[in-house]
Amino acid sequence: MDSIYKKISEIEKSNDSAALCTIISTTGSTPRKTGTKMIVYEDGSIYGTVGGGSLEKKVVNNAIEIIKNKTPQVLKYILSQKEGMGCGGSNEIFIEPITGTSKLIIFGAGHIGKTLAKFAKQVNFSVTLVDDRKEIFDGFDTTGFQIIQKNYNEAFEELNFDSNTYIASITREHSFDRDIIAYCAKQAYAFLGMIGSKAKIATAKKIFLSEKILTEQQMSNINWPMGIDIKCNTPEEIAVSILAKLIDTRSKLN
Repeated sequence: MDSIYKKISEIEKSNDSAALCTIISTTGSTPRKTGTKMIVYEDGSIYGTVGGGSLEKKVVNNAIEIIKNKTPQVLKYILSQKEGMGCGGSNEIFIEPITGTSKLIIFGAGHIGKTLAKFAKQVNFSVTLVDDRKEIFDGFDTTGFQIIQKNYNEAFEELNFDSNTYIASITREHSFDRDIIAYCAKQAYAFLGMIGSKAKIATAKKIFLSEKILTEQQMSNINWPMGIDIKCNTPEEIAVSILAKLIDTRSKLN
């Protein structure tokens, strides 16, 4: 059986999210002692155990919420007969989120998309570039990137979205960006943004509302125009603006 510390390391190097649950104190009779650890994954699966039964079920449910809100907590669990545990003691368990490498999906591998990919890789984002043009990656060093060379709608089937997913839509067509935003806004994500002028954004919002594609609430969570508000013109400057927003978002969530 692998060490739990090896599992933690694997999570930190991956795109996964989980929580580490550690018993930090006990009173009376308990199934596990101080220092016992268990990992809870985002889907509710576990590695290790803090005692099984109704206790473990409660810890798993609490851990899933902590994975979502990324706020560590110390929780006390009473092991009473009423709770389905006959031990009679109690545990205090420290539950802390374990966050893997943030994954950035860039739709559109034009000048801005490729520049953003290079910059984001340097600050520890795991980057996926999506573009359907066959020639778009000619002369571009794809080492260290996941490349999906398909139509955007087809690419959705290969992508996994979760609370640690950052999404940037920077395609060559306004209609492509709208399709991407319409789909991704209904998925789990940490950040969703679309590049464009105020007029482009206004048109997209009008279409989404009139055709009942997205709600006002869903649209309020989108960063558009994407990036921090600085005067920029070149692909490099625009990419820096977007990256700064991504880093700021990540720092507030982690």
